[in-house]
Amino acid sequence: MNQPYSATNQRGVLAWIERTGNALPDPVFLFVYLILGVIVISALAALFGVSETLGPEILSGMPDSQKARFGIGADGVITAQSLLSPGNLQRLLVEMPKTFTHFHPLGMVLTVMLGAGVAERTGLFGTAMRAAVSNAPKYLLTPLVAFIAMMGNLAADAAYVVLIPLGAIIYAAAGRHPILGIAAAFAGVSGGFSANLLMGQLDALLLGITSEAANILVEDYPVNIAGNWYFIATMLFIYVPVIWYITDKVIEPKLGAWSGGTGEANAESADAVIDTLSESDVEARQGLTDIEKTGLKKAGLALLAVCAVWAALALGPGTPLINEAACPTAALAAGDCSVQARLTPFYQSLIAGFFTLFIVTGWVYGKAVGKVESHRDIVQMMADAMKDMGYYLVLAFAAAHFVAVFNWSNLGLIFAIKGAAAIEASNLPLFAVLGVMVVFAGLLNLFVGSASAKWAFLAPVIVPMLMLSGVSPEMATAAYRVGDGATNVITPLNFYFPLVLTFAQRWVPGFGIGSLTAIMIPYSIWMLFTGLILTMIWAALGVPLGGGATVGFSM
Repeated sequence: MNQPYSATNQRGVLAWIERTGNALPDPVFLFVYLILGVIVISALAALFGVSETLGPEILSGMPDSQKARFGIGADGVITAQSLLSPGNLQRLLVEMPKTFTHFHPLGMVLTVMLGAGVAERTGLFGTAMRAAVSNAPKYLLTPLVAFIAMMGNLAADAAYVVLIPLGAIIYAAAGRHPILGIAAAFAGVSGGFSANLLMGQLDALLLGITSEAANILVEDYPVNIAGNWYFIATMLFIYVPVIWYITDKVIEPKLGAWSGGTGEANAESADAVIDTLSESDVEARQGLTDIEKTGLKKAGLALLAVCAVWAALALGPGTPLINEAACPTAALAAGDCSVQARLTPFYQSLIAGFFTLFIVTGWVYGKAVGKVESHRDIVQMMADAMKDMGYYLVLAFAAAHFVAVFNWSNLGLIFAIKGAAAIEASNLPLFAVLGVMVVFAGLLNLFVGSASAKWAFLAPVIVPMLMLSGVSPEMATAAYRVGDGATNVITPLNFYFPLVLTFAQRWVPGFGIGSLTAIMIPYSIWMLFTGLILTMIWAALGVPLGGGATVGFSM
């Protein structure tokens, strides 16, 4: 009989982590309590005259509008502001709709998800993942599963639902232990959560929060969705061989040979959530139909067509997505400016680009397989996608107000100045500081699972602090993403952990939480270690991050 998922089934550190994490409030109310805490702290800080002084090099680079925003005079002194003052209370109540609707990640995420919802609901994402791994050569099985798993994060939840059970099936068909397939796919989908060759909704979400935090120091700081592009692509190529080695050389010898049998008799006892996924599970076991193959071919042609349109808009002089005035030809030839300045409109258009790509390819595929009969089906799929975003909207409302009141109190900038001074006094090189941040994010992820929730309450302090220390907002985000992803596969608070456990129990009855955790710990350790080394080397060498973003920053 399958063991139920419960904290009582495990002991030691993991059980403590699970109990502690479960004792935390829902992330929405976590932000509510944080807002109340900031209000109290701001009142006390204002009462006791807490202040900090900006250095002349920072003050000289800060525009007058930002100085006025924080009440900074010619002496560079910034003082804490009480959120209980009449002006701030009025601002909180009067500007509540504006605070919510102007939360930078909101529009970016919803726009991408409108398109992704169509591609997911027509079945394009799931079919593409099945097609990518179903005919994999045996000797390339693990790297291909790892690669597709990380790329599959563009499909959000579909990667968990389709690729992880499919990994077990194709490994068993190849005569290898199905738990290996589950482990490799889980490591890619969850541990490599941020690694990808393409930007997606996670980039829109996290970099949107980064933009809000960077605005504390630099008004309208130009963060775009491609701000971590080169970094996350490199992460993918680093993580593929790591997952390959751990799977084939560390985990497979421990599991031993697969003796056959599927444990399907136990599938009937799976809990209710699996029943809702049974159709996807059945589809994962089957090969592609002729209709699906035709749909994929047509969707591929549609993808090329959308890419061609965007290329036409970005190539050559005078095109809408090139700003030649930002870097005139003479200045470019003299090396006085970078071609990246010209490409800023192109990078900023990528949100619209992914929206268009997902809509067009999903529509074409859905039409080919019979899931889209008219434009009304597309509208309904987009509406259903927005229904799924209901919780995110509530979370965004709370997070937006936390970020806003934190900024209004001036506490974020004061803490950032104090933190930057501590970094300078420590004499640690900045790449080492970023390494510490990677480890901190990984440890925090064991207790607070939501990547966006963690970053929303960390970024208002960490981003300005590192900016004052000479680290760009995009580099701070990249370091956070490494730590946040690496421990996803071992935290009991991962929403999909019980789902993955049930997939495993279908093949090995009685496979417990401790068994799954023990298998995934080597992945977590090595992905955290290699990601840490990557982050430190990247920062030390000053390699561009993508989208015109650099490692360093100066006012």
